[in-house]
Amino acid sequence: LHEETLRQRILGEISSEYAAKESLVGSENLRMYEKAVMLQVLDAHWKEHLAAMDYLRQGIHLRGYAQKNPKQEYKREAFEMFSAMLDAIKKEVVSILIKVRVQTPEAMQTTQPTRSQEEFEFQHEEFTGFGEEEGDSSTNPPRSGDSEPQQPFVRGGRKIGRNEPCPCGSGKKYKQCHGSLQ
Repeated sequence: LHEETLRQRILGEISSEYAAKESLVGSENLRMYEKAVMLQVLDAHWKEHLAAMDYLRQGIHLRGYAQKNPKQEYKREAFEMFSAMLDAIKKEVVSILIKVRVQTPEAMQTTQPTRSQEEFEFQHEEFTGFGEEEGDSSTNPPRSGDSEPQQPFVRGGRKIGRNEPCPCGSGKKYKQCHGSLQ
């Protein structure tokens, strides 16, 4: 097979598969999904691009040592990075949209077994606790709903300034003795 005929055949298969997905889901729903995928991929790649541009900006001054104009090198490399980002976005969006599998609600029900309501309950009747005996609550900490609200901290004396002598009597400033920020 010739390269161009093979390319046309592959593109025809892909477009027919995508049209089948569109007919199954609906044009409007598929467009909304495409938009969401594009925005998500664009957002992720744009964040990476901004970080790469910041890295490039920090190191571009070194191009002057290589007898190159740093401003021109920055423009050239930034354009190459932007073009690469656009290509990566296109490739990833197409890859995601091609790989997506569309299922009807009937097919989803047959593939996923229905679960009973008891499986989703968080507290089961038969569970009493981790090794807890009836009437033995001395080892358990009080629950947050049962305890009193905590009172705010009240300082007994005046606050010691960071540049004042330490009250321990060492002769050092408080910030270099007991008040050091570690």
